[in-house]
Amino acid sequence: MRKQIKKILLPIFNKSTVLMKFYEKSSFIRTPLGISIINFIFQRILRVNGDIPIPVNFTSRVVSFKNISLHTDKSTKLSFAVSGGIYIQAVNGIKIGENFLFAPGIKIISSNHDFLSRGKSAESKPIIIGSDVWLGANVVILPGVELADGAIVGAGSIVTKSFTQKNSVIAGNPAKLIRVY
Repeated sequence: MRKQIKKILLPIFNKSTVLMKFYEKSSFIRTPLGISIINFIFQRILRVNGDIPIPVNFTSRVVSFKNISLHTDKSTKLSFAVSGGIYIQAVNGIKIGENFLFAPGIKIISSNHDFLSRGKSAESKPIIIGSDVWLGANVVILPGVELADGAIVGAGSIVTKSFTQKNSVIAGNPAKLIRVY
């Protein structure tokens, strides 16, 4: 069935430069065809996350993408394309290194509400995520957190403070250092 769908759709992709560019940006070789098509419809036609230059899963939401600095390597693009249910809010900025890999359901939140004026965002340091970092399913990263290169964050962890030691495994609520590898 999948091969039959590819035979039908690949000529369409090859004739349309817009579809082909989206196809290439999504690390399509490893992205399921159906996900790429649905992501394209939601992002480029319905304009959900439409201001983002790389494919984002149709069930995810990215706020203030202009405040995110990231490498668009295949691993990072693939995570954005296939990991559903993510929420990334970059009001105070997020810096992401190379080979950033994350599972579904992660939340990266760079700003809280101001206590005195709940309609405003509170100022805080940006979130900094190093290279070769892996976030398990349903991880929450809160404002001002820094994760060093090679960090692995266990599923369901809530990261409230920085972990600056390279190649560390952290997990828990709140997250704690489990070991260094």
